[in-house]
Amino acid sequence: MKRLLVILLFLSVIPFSLQAQEGEAIFIAEDVKYDSGGSINLIWTVPDLEQNLILEIFRVFGETEGKIIQTPDASGRFTDRNLDYKGSYYYVLRAVNPEGEIFQEWTTETIIPAAAWFDWSKLIVLIALVIIFALITHYIKAAKRGVEFTIRKIPALESVDEAIGRATEMGKPILFVPGIMDIDDVQTVAGIIILGEVASKTAAYDAILNVPVSRSMVMSTARETVKESYLKAGRPDAFNENMIHYLTDDQFGYVSGVDGIMAREKPAAIFMLGTFYAESLILAETGNSIGAIQIAGTAMPSQLPFFIAACDYTLIGEELYAASAYLSHQPHMLGALKGQDMAKLLIMVILIIGTILTLLFPELGIVELFANIG
Repeated sequence: MKRLLVILLFLSVIPFSLQAQEGEAIFIAEDVKYDSGGSINLIWTVPDLEQNLILEIFRVFGETEGKIIQTPDASGRFTDRNLDYKGSYYYVLRAVNPEGEIFQEWTTETIIPAAAWFDWSKLIVLIALVIIFALITHYIKAAKRGVEFTIRKIPALESVDEAIGRATEMGKPILFVPGIMDIDDVQTVAGIIILGEVASKTAAYDAILNVPVSRSMVMSTARETVKESYLKAGRPDAFNENMIHYLTDDQFGYVSGVDGIMAREKPAAIFMLGTFYAESLILAETGNSIGAIQIAGTAMPSQLPFFIAACDYTLIGEELYAASAYLSHQPHMLGALKGQDMAKLLIMVILIIGTILTLLFPELGIVELFANIG
């Protein structure tokens, strides 16, 4: 019991011992927490600074002394960066007159700007990632065991077979536009994955597929994807690498080329899935004018209204990313989709509970906890 009282008394004294007496100067050097090393925070307060004096702060490293900041402020904070994380430093705060004569000086303790292996303020992010990974892994294994997942029907994807079937019956080509961005764009990747599923159906139906692209890397990736789809469908002889052809990197030059294909070949079905900008309405209006079934999809909020107005079906936002799992029904894709949905549900529940606790018990400091993340 006596030890506990001594500890409590010691803890109660610490905050007061760190406070300077009224009128006393403070000059402290602190290592920046949870960084890669090389940064030190300096905090100073000189309450009785005379008007004709200025402050100068010097960094001392070994035998080297250099001025790093000169300020007329009597109180302030400064972060000294790009230091040697293995080196030892101390700082000198000097009050000097205009002639450079030292009136008074204060020195910090020697400090090493250590590097931290872990940022413990981000621990909650690590926990969230582990939970999301565990959920995705669990549902992928469940899907591989044959567990059936309920997937909401998406009209745009339900109509894929109808669009390809109509083009086949009419003997007209199918036009697939994977957006205008390169393969490093996630929407382009989603569009290429959907292209693989569309190519499987065109191979089965013996339909004509035309894929104009605006990036060389997208062309190479799309060719390999379509080739693999034709091989899986048992129609390698029907594959022609000229189905996927390059037009130009220029935005409106590419749009003009695609519009020309629409006007000349008059495809019966047009797929526009990927990243689109100002060209979305030009493409959609041209496709609408030739009477084609148009299925569009993008995660660009500013372009969705144009697709919704001019196309028959539109994939909105995350529906574009879920389309590959929806069309292929592959266990690993369905499991990943289910795991992500459950993770979103869990995050929503946590946010609701956190909001309620913050409103009812503000003293818990939940807002400050999440504010420190990031």
